[in-house]
Amino acid sequence: MTAQSDATATAAAPGAFDHRMSVSASDEAFLAAALPFLAEGLAAPEEPPPVAIVAPDKLDLLRDALGADAKDVGLVPHTDWYTGSAANAIARAAAHLAAHAGPGGRAHLLMEPVWNGRAGRSPRESAEWIRYEALANLLFAPTATTAMCVYDTRTAGSALIEAARRAHPDSGVYEDPLRLAGELDAVPLPPTPADAETLADPAPDLVRAWATGRGLAAADAELFATAVAEAASLAPVAGALLWGEAPGCVCELLLARRLDDPLAGFVPPQTAELAPGQGLWFARQVCAYVDVRQAGTGGGAGTTVRLQYA
Repeated sequence: MTAQSDATATAAAPGAFDHRMSVSASDEAFLAAALPFLAEGLAAPEEPPPVAIVAPDKLDLLRDALGADAKDVGLVPHTDWYTGSAANAIARAAAHLAAHAGPGGRAHLLMEPVWNGRAGRSPRESAEWIRYEALANLLFAPTATTAMCVYDTRTAGSALIEAARRAHPDSGVYEDPLRLAGELDAVPLPPTPADAETLADPAPDLVRAWATGRGLAAADAELFATAVAEAASLAPVAGALLWGEAPGCVCELLLARRLDDPLAGFVPPQTAELAPGQGLWFARQVCAYVDVRQAGTGGGAGTTVRLQYA
């Protein structure tokens, strides 16, 4: 079997987020990229042991190849790390660095999302993960973390891999993260169904009751209603629509002002208590999709926020 690997050994400037990409079509090509990366992490000063977050079969390959050195490397099944949405993965990475990284966020992370599971189950879901890859360049820019994202052509399709190259600075086709995110936001959302229910006031008790009536369990309805309330707290609400059945309940809010920050809801809060304006962080952690689109033009322009629970 032919193999391809385009990992780079070129490190970023000291103190900068070093975001690399490795593409492989065989176990041998995966190891050819992964082993030098982990060795680099083991030799890096002021760093904790490197961590490999990859498919379970790849962990077995690494254990065999590392031999006695395997005890010095963190080995995490990617099904234990990537357990939800792309926003959940950002939160997981931020929490890991806060708890375990060396000075300035120094750490080596070998990372492979579950492309043959949730992350690759639909073009829309895959687009969310490309957005995650692109925005990671901004979200983790202040850290000295070195991350190499593993793409296996046997589980990640060619279109997904080509899109991911645009989110990695070492690929040769890297795009500005905001430009790439803007392209994803330019793709029209599924149309609002004709039978969507209108709410003049998306109060939590009303959204909770509606979601329960559509089949969400009480705990899920509570989370969904809270997510809607957090998003609604960002600006006066000019209108709200609800549709769908459990688990895919949807609420679309029309906010009476523009939300121009492309990182809104992606920047991890510094404390457990959300500050004003951080409501989208909670919403992104709870919902499978939170889509933000500018609505209208001129002085009366607003923002549409669509939240889909699952």
